[in-house]
Order: sequence, then C-alpha cells, then structure tokens
Amino acid sequence: MDIPPGPPDAAQAPFRPLRFGVTRVQVRDGERGTHYLRAEQALHPYPDRLTDRLRHWAHTRPQRTLFARRRREVRADGTTGLGDWQHVTFAEAWQTARAIAQGLLSRGLSAERPVLILSENSLEHALLALGCLVAGVPWVPASPAYALLSSDFDKLRHVWRTVTPGLVFAQDARYARAIQAVVPTEVETVLAEGALPDRPATAFSALASTPATDAVDAAMAATGPDTIVKFLFTSGSTKAPKAVINTQRMWCANQQQMTQSMPVLAEGDLVLVDWLPWNHTFGGNHNFGMVLYHGGTLYIDDGKPTPALIGETLRNLREIAPTVYFNVPTGFEAIAHAMKTDDALRRTLLSRVRMFFYAGAALAQPIWDSLYESEVRETGERIVMTSGLGMTESGPFALFVTSPDVRAGDLGIPTPGLEVKLVDIEGKTEVRYRGPNVTPGYWRNPDETAAAFDEEGFFRSGDAVRWIDETDVHRGLRFDGRIAEDFKLATGTFVSVGPLRARLIAAGAPYVQDGVITGLNRNEVGALVFPTPRVRELCPLPPDASLHDVVEHPAVLAHFQRVVDELARQATGSANRIARLVLLADPPTIDRGEITDKGSINQRAVLTHRAETVEQLYADALRHIVKPTV
Repeated sequence: MDIPPGPPDAAQAPFRPLRFGVTRVQVRDGERGTHYLRAEQALHPYPDRLTDRLRHWAHTRPQRTLFARRRREVRADGTTGLGDWQHVTFAEAWQTARAIAQGLLSRGLSAERPVLILSENSLEHALLALGCLVAGVPWVPASPAYALLSSDFDKLRHVWRTVTPGLVFAQDARYARAIQAVVPTEVETVLAEGALPDRPATAFSALASTPATDAVDAAMAATGPDTIVKFLFTSGSTKAPKAVINTQRMWCANQQQMTQSMPVLAEGDLVLVDWLPWNHTFGGNHNFGMVLYHGGTLYIDDGKPTPALIGETLRNLREIAPTVYFNVPTGFEAIAHAMKTDDALRRTLLSRVRMFFYAGAALAQPIWDSLYESEVRETGERIVMTSGLGMTESGPFALFVTSPDVRAGDLGIPTPGLEVKLVDIEGKTEVRYRGPNVTPGYWRNPDETAAAFDEEGFFRSGDAVRWIDETDVHRGLRFDGRIAEDFKLATGTFVSVGPLRARLIAAGAPYVQDGVITGLNRNEVGALVFPTPRVRELCPLPPDASLHDVVEHPAVLAHFQRVVDELARQATGSANRIARLVLLADPPTIDRGEITDKGSINQRAVLTHRAETVEQLYADALRHIVKPTV
C-alpha cells in the first residue's frame, strides 16, 4: 500500500538526541597563509594494542556475539541461498584466534612474509584477522575484485610482489584462477570451503584447531604500538596501488579518537549491520575495529548497494536493528527509496539507530530529505546524518561534524590528538594531517613515503577544503574536491571539480550514479555521466533493453535536458556551467582504476581511459549529447 506523502515540515522535526563530543577548535596561524587546527579537547589514553580489548571482552562478556553471518544453504531445488544467522561469541573468537595464531607462528610468518587474504567479509576472514592480531603477523586483505573481476590479475600480482606473502587464505574455489595465475606452488594456501582443482590446500578448520602453546602468549606480549597490524592497499587509480602500513598505535589511537568525537559508540551496546569491505579502511579499520574496541556486535551483511544485492541488505535491516549505521551514498539512496513503502524496514531500522554516517562520495541532498521524511513519518524524529573526512593513511577517521545541522559536503573539525594543516595551493586549500593515527608510510616504497609528507611531517592528503562559515571556525570545514582533479579551461579559468560534480549528482538524483567533469585546456566544461539503473524508469523500453538504447532514448534525453538547463540557470560563469553532457552506458571498471573499492569515481582515471569519448563529446560526434538551451 502506498504511504501518503510525508509532512511538509519534516525538515523542522526534532532530531533524535545525539551528543557531539568535539565542538570547538583551536586555530593557529602560520607562515604564508598556512593555518593549523586542533580540537580543544585532548586525546585520552588508549591501549598499546587492540588485542588487549579483544581479550578483555572475551573475559567480561564471553557469550556476547562478536560476529554473525547468515549461513549459506542448499535449498530443496538445488539452488543456494542465505539462511539463519551463525554467531561467533567473544569467547569463541578469542579461543579460535589463539589457535590460528599458533598455526601462523609455527609457519614462521612475519611482516616480511605476511598473510594474504582473498575473501569477501566472512566469519573465517574475521577469525583469521584476529589470529594474525594475536600472533603479531600482519595480514593483507586484497580487494576481491583483483581476483574475481580482473581479467589480467595485474593488480593482484603487484600486491604479491610488494608484500611477498608467506601464506594465502581464500574463502573458496572461486579464487582458484587467481591463485593459479599469481601464487607460487610452494606457498601454502588455506581454504575455508571446498577444494582447489590444481593444487593441495590446507583446510581452514585445521588451521583454526591448532593447539595453542605458551608461544602465543609470548608473541602477543612482544607486540606493541609500533607493531604492523596489516597492509591496506590504496585503490591505485593512475599509479600502482601502494601498501599503507597500519600499526597498533594507528588503530588504537583512531578508535579512541572516534569514541571522543562520536560518544554514541560507547553509550550502550553497539550493534552494526555492515557490508563495507574489510580490504578498505572504512569497513576494515573503522567498523571492524569499532566492535573490537567497544565489545560490540557486527552482523556481516552479504548485500551491497547494487541492484542485484541491495535486496539482501534490506532483508537484514528488516530483521536486525543497528544502533549506528554506516554506508556509502548509493546505499543510503537505495534505503531511502525502499523506506517510502517498506513498513518493516522503517520499523526495524529506525527503532534504535542513534546516528547515520556516510562517507566515500557526496550524498545528494534529495536523498537526505527523503530519509528525513520517512524517519519523521515513522518516529516523529529525524535521525542525525553525520559525515567527516579521512583516508587510508589517517586510520581513517580525521574530521567529524560538530552538530546535527549538517549539509551535503560538511566535514567538521579535527578529532582529538590530530593536528590539521591548511595550505593554499593554486587557489585551493589542501588539508594535511599529523598525529598518532597517521601511517608511518608505504611498505617498501621509500620514495612515495618521502613525497607523501611535507617538511613539518604532515601527510599531504590531496583533499581540498574550505570553511563552512568563515565567521565561525568551530563549525569546521567542508569538502572542496581533490587538488589533482581541478583544472583550468583554455581561457585560464579555474574549474573546481568537487563542488560542480556534487551539484550535478544532486540535480540528476536519483538517476545519476556519479559524474566526471571535463574541459582541461578546452573552452567550456563538459560532463560524462554514469546513470543509475533507475534511469530505465524514464523511458518505455522493455526491461531487457540495452543500456545503450536507454541512454539514447528521447525521453531520457529530455529529462537530462531539464537537468542541464537547471544547472545552467544556477551557473555564475564558464567555470561552473556544464555546456555539454553525455550519458555513458558502459560502467566504470576497477581493472582500469576508474572506480575505487569503496565505490567512488576516480576523475583522472576515467578521463585517461575514456579520452576518445571526451574527444567525441567536444567534436559533437555523439548522438546523445545534451547542451543547455538557456
């Protein structure tokens, strides 16, 4: 049954109470227009190693669920699906981690010979990571796409050469082709399910049942703040991916910083329902570490914000009520759309969630507004949508907003213990980081490490920011794009890509997934647009029609004509006026670095690999180019 439209005053409804831990910042001026920012609040003490938190919770709340994932079942008709939840308690996780740690120590693994993980998020992946943590052996969670979607395995080979693993874990035989192509036969492979067709493999159950000895306690005692926990690879857009060193100090400091900026994490029992991949810092450091630090529960969501898998996410959110919820903008877009008519989803998801948090890309304001309408309809309150800024090299948490009054693009102020440096670069302001949560560098890459830090030891993020309100520094900063993305037109006019792309996505919602701004050394700005699957709703073509036919349909072009006309009316000059736009039927690919593991578009990689399309856009050689009529 359709639900009547939400109340017109949804934007004025009260927020569900949420305390912000850091609301004021200290600003110090430096030379040549440089500014330094710190939170007024000091960073509180934090443990030397996250392993101590795991051990603490295993003894104080042994029967609490740490991880849960739906069991894979074979149905009566022979198909497979996801059934009931399988739970792993803190006590079980601690016991299994110790057993795995013994197995890793017996094999002589180390930072020079770490554990390579080829797997999506799974219970076995989680337990192996904890075993590495206890043993002091780093693990390397490679993007599953490097093994499952890649056609040449080049990025996986680069990962292998960089970290020289001593053991490989794979979830199942889907990874067989990648293992055959990249992993030497003398390197042991551990498999959670099934068997490999071309080589022997150790069963994960055997590794996880190794009898633990005193060597495990000695190994754990030998770890400390400088112990390397893992290597996380950057997405590798225009260069080869770099292995970011993650230490115990980084992880522990960042979890304490998050707690002070987001006190809700420690206010009651923490429950997450999360799909975010552990090979990426958002899912693998931010959220995975959060449940270890606070003794929380992580329900592993096998869904994703894609048309094929979003149904699983919605199913899980109808059943499990999170206390805080993290996602990327495309995920929140799907949830906002579903909540309009899904009573059970609204009822469960909104029952006890205290905070929403998005990262990875810009969240269009219409999606935000739709979420508010459903929240007010169901509860009479709005759930605070928060955001911030960070990166793999900062642990990732760095900036966080200071109040419920958040708009798309707001980032906030530094978390306690992190000093931020604002540096003017060609009309933009770069944000740089220095603090205990910042990486010491890139593994086996001294040149890139040296280039990443400035003369004062601040990490160069490449992100541009500006003040939300120059008259009130305590409101903090907002996103202003990537320094490397911005360019000049042939006229010398500087184009700020980030804000323009955000306006394009907002104007085209819900039919625009992302966009890439063009115009380097040309007379006018253009745009390459990746549409969402919902673009099919704009035309009467059958569901099996090719996306190429859809994006060239007159009804679709008419809609985007209205979009570019509206953007043109809002433009103040050539730098922010999209003068030509084309919809792309072929999605971005991870092999070419066009899309990162967290789902955001890489501007430079798309422009590099689609240079011919850009040429055709400016030569008017494409049939479905849309230009403003105003």
